[in-house]
Amino acid sequence: MSTGKPDVGKEAAAIRDQGYVLIPDFLSPGQMSSIREALAPHLRREHLGRNNFEGHETERVYSLVGLGKLFEDLAEEPRIMALCDAFLEPNYLLTASQAICIHPGESPQAFHTDDAFYRIPRPRPAVSLSTIYAIDPFTAENGATQIVPGSHAWSDPELENILKAIDFETRGPEERRPRPPDPTIEGKIEGKVIDATMPAGSVIVFLGTFLHRGGANRSTAPRLALSNQYCQPWARQQENYLMSIPRERVRRMSPGVQSLLGYSIHPPFMGHVKGVHPRRLLEGGGTGREMK
Repeated sequence: MSTGKPDVGKEAAAIRDQGYVLIPDFLSPGQMSSIREALAPHLRREHLGRNNFEGHETERVYSLVGLGKLFEDLAEEPRIMALCDAFLEPNYLLTASQAICIHPGESPQAFHTDDAFYRIPRPRPAVSLSTIYAIDPFTAENGATQIVPGSHAWSDPELENILKAIDFETRGPEERRPRPPDPTIEGKIEGKVIDATMPAGSVIVFLGTFLHRGGANRSTAPRLALSNQYCQPWARQQENYLMSIPRERVRRMSPGVQSLLGYSIHPPFMGHVKGVHPRRLLEGGGTGREMK
């Protein structure tokens, strides 16, 4: 998928240092056209966000990996897998896979980290690694992801007030309650926030401990992106693919994608089904006892 000769070691070093790396020219124009075509039936403003965090003017297509072969291929893209290998243990999982379309008029999302729900004291290694692919160009006007370089190394006290400001309460758009600026938060991030502006086809890869948010869309057009997130093999996934993607569809996927979805074993036996490797169920078995 990506063009040019990748330097995964250099990209991993940038992630360790600043918490993220931006890779241009990752998707081709043809791939982006195919992605748009595949998503068109699902992006009709019928399923906008239910709270301030999702965004009342933002559409999300969940379990994206289950919508077609091109999304399966993206989930196990070799260059991204190499970066996952650098930060996650073997048998890592796909924890989230979605399309995100920010429409005009959307307000800024709350700053957050993608693995905050794993209650492990910081500073610590990330439990997850995230990707955001720009299908439209990311600009300061149309809601480019806003990031705080170096925030992956912040401690719990440094993040406490920022994460407390996240609003997950379900309410209608007419009940939107933007929080007034919190001087504690503003003082902490003032001068440190940058817009991750990038051309269409680029991808930003960052640690789950990295502080970021979707920006406000002040333009007149939507801003489309894809996001795949990967987590440690012992962590619970955000999306339950075993229920959201029909088993008959999973049978047609590659063994690598099947493993990412959770049809896998993390040694010695995490993920088994009655003592049997879950892939045996895909093959029509399930009566044996051994886990291979």
